[in-house]
Amino acid sequence: MKKAVCIHGHFYQPPRENPWLESVELQDSASPYHDWNERITYECYAPNARARLMDGEGKIEGIVSNYSRMSFNFGPTVLSWLKEKMPDIHDAIVDADKKSRKRFAGHGSAIAQCYNHMIMPLANTRDKQTQVFWGIRDFEFRFGRNSEGMWLPEMGVDNESLEVLAKQGIKFTILSPFQASRVRPLDGKSDWQDVNGARIDPTMPYLVKLASGRTIAVFFYDAPIAQAVAFERVLQDGGRFAQRITTAFDDGRDHDQLVNIATDGESYGHHFGGGDMALAFALSCFEKSPDIKLSIYGEFLAEHPPTHEVEVHQPSAWSCPHGVGRWKENCGCNSGRAGWNQEWRTPLRNALDLLRDRLVPIFEAGSKGLLKDPWLARDNYISVILDRSPENLAKFFTEHGAHELTDQEKTKVVRLLEMQRHAMLMYTSCGWFFDEISGLETVQIIQYAARAIQLAAGFSKEDLESGFLEILGQAKSNIPEHHDGRFVYEHFAKPALMTREKVAAHFAISSLFESYPEEARIYAFSVKQEDRQMLTAGNARLAMGHMTVKFTITLATESFDYVVVHMGDHNLTCGIRRHQEGEAYTKMIEEMRKAFEVADFPELIRLTDRHFGEQHYSIRNLFRDEQRKVLGQILGATREEIHNTYRLLTDRYATLTRFLNDLHVPPLNALAPATEFVLNSDLRKQFENGHVDPERVKSLLAEVQSSGVALDTGTLAYAFKGHMDRLSEEFERAPDNQELLQQLSVSASLLPALPTGVNLWKAQNIYDQIHSRILPVMQEKDDEKSKAWIEKFNTLGQQLGFHFHAT
Repeated sequence: MKKAVCIHGHFYQPPRENPWLESVELQDSASPYHDWNERITYECYAPNARARLMDGEGKIEGIVSNYSRMSFNFGPTVLSWLKEKMPDIHDAIVDADKKSRKRFAGHGSAIAQCYNHMIMPLANTRDKQTQVFWGIRDFEFRFGRNSEGMWLPEMGVDNESLEVLAKQGIKFTILSPFQASRVRPLDGKSDWQDVNGARIDPTMPYLVKLASGRTIAVFFYDAPIAQAVAFERVLQDGGRFAQRITTAFDDGRDHDQLVNIATDGESYGHHFGGGDMALAFALSCFEKSPDIKLSIYGEFLAEHPPTHEVEVHQPSAWSCPHGVGRWKENCGCNSGRAGWNQEWRTPLRNALDLLRDRLVPIFEAGSKGLLKDPWLARDNYISVILDRSPENLAKFFTEHGAHELTDQEKTKVVRLLEMQRHAMLMYTSCGWFFDEISGLETVQIIQYAARAIQLAAGFSKEDLESGFLEILGQAKSNIPEHHDGRFVYEHFAKPALMTREKVAAHFAISSLFESYPEEARIYAFSVKQEDRQMLTAGNARLAMGHMTVKFTITLATESFDYVVVHMGDHNLTCGIRRHQEGEAYTKMIEEMRKAFEVADFPELIRLTDRHFGEQHYSIRNLFRDEQRKVLGQILGATREEIHNTYRLLTDRYATLTRFLNDLHVPPLNALAPATEFVLNSDLRKQFENGHVDPERVKSLLAEVQSSGVALDTGTLAYAFKGHMDRLSEEFERAPDNQELLQQLSVSASLLPALPTGVNLWKAQNIYDQIHSRILPVMQEKDDEKSKAWIEKFNTLGQQLGFHFHAT
């Protein structure tokens, strides 16, 4: 009897993009990172691409890819974000799948996922088909091969969903053992056996026979071990993790066994710090084992076709014992907030279902005469989502257009297809998973609904919003001041609604603080400056002109005139209007110029009102990232002034503070805020500079200790990480530069003195790559300069936590 192990990770985060900007904006809750995608990437997705194998002393013995040795799926929306923001991590994941095929007899470790994590049993047939089709095409686009398996969001399953998977060529999926109802051998002679309560044998694949005559294989994961990974902190020790897995083998079974577990991939590093290293160690244990083979589902299925068939509970899911109640009703599943209920889930789903169904005739009527087959075009629209280049878009129109489309017709088609895309995004499962309708995840899906309504408005006079809100208003919030779903829509979702006019205002205001090229990209918009005039007088500035704004997704274009009056600091007003040709435009420019030249600011405001109306824009209207950037510039001088003032105070009373400290007398409480601000600021500046002064840093840390103030450890660790990353990247480009090597070593020497852990992932990766690529070259040279480099390089390796590399 052979034994095999398969560890599956479901790597997924809900889409967080602003539906209008098509980009993730700044999220303060993820600080010091820009957003949660970035934070989780650094804590989980990236570490698993290059995971550390540690020796008994906690030193790095090797760096390996977990993805190439495990089974995994990634949410397509997460991979899309990674490709744009962190392409090296995206490519490392894809490359790991290529390497896995050599390890697992041609079967890849990656499997596909339904596109945007929609709960499949609650979807209509058409959405099920598109979700599977999009998930498969996204997988093929990235991994360059067919996917044998597919992850069902939340393992939500019913027979129709399995039919859709099987019809589109998927060979297997993964479910919880609690979803199994009964099994029997495929010999056709034996009776069904009840396996409710997770009593199914999870070490072999099963066959589901479908009404169409198709079949699909199902693997059931080992629930107790998966539970231990998710909730019992088994990932604190990689050896313990491996041992826990081996206990699931049963020598009493008479068949080859696959012990498999499936958990959220974020367990390996995000939920549990160091989980990536525990996984790496466990995988290595099985690689070295003479008795247990490391495998994946596709390989095991090819070698062990199902001998039993199974019927599954439907609808059912892995994270709701009430079927799929968590995504449609107050079933009792929640995140544990006492006194709250989830009655809001039902009206939320009802409102979305109503909206989805009302969008169908709008889509069909709007595309009549434009598309040969609108629903086939929707399926194939994934090709455009994956590649929005003009050439690919033209190819799409050629294949699906009912005739050669005009530019205006092309815009209509894309708007209709985007309406359908957002009508599916609004069903992303996370919107129901947690406790409160005003939570971030639920607001996100309501924003998708708002975007779909906005897109539909150009094709129908039907008031979609009022009917939607009538039902959504029945969804009562657990937070009294948030009232209900209507309030959430109007106060949290709808304010994010974007128009080309708002984009024009953003560009006009931000152009005072940032130099843009003649044609600039602003998130999902392109802005072309047709005319621009700038006047300055002291701290005051006047910018005016006209621009063309194009939404690169729908191809819709519009021209605007603008004026921005900046009177210093945050005092700024902006006017936007649709472009007026000829004398109207020239007159506006001349009148504004004359008023500015005589510094008549009241007249400038009156003129802005007259030419642009009373709807003014300000720094408040900037998109979040640019708003912080602009405010950072405005407040830079203010911060420096506060720092210098505080520094005068702390320096003046420094000797008294030390004297009190020597006598163990409590320090002056009034000085504590100033001291804390100054020391944290001085340390951060050290780390943000190109060169760190180690003696100055040690002096500041000693001052922190003696004064007893609190360090902003998270911000400082992030700043030091950035410093090490920048230096390492420079060193990677010029590895023979001994001065850079010395700077890196000097900076790394501070690590033991820092009061918090620093993420050295990138610096360690670069060191390891240079060790493999450059060190042998230096060793061959065998001259004094090379020997000096090797000595410094080995010292740096020890400082970065590597097991000493012998030379």
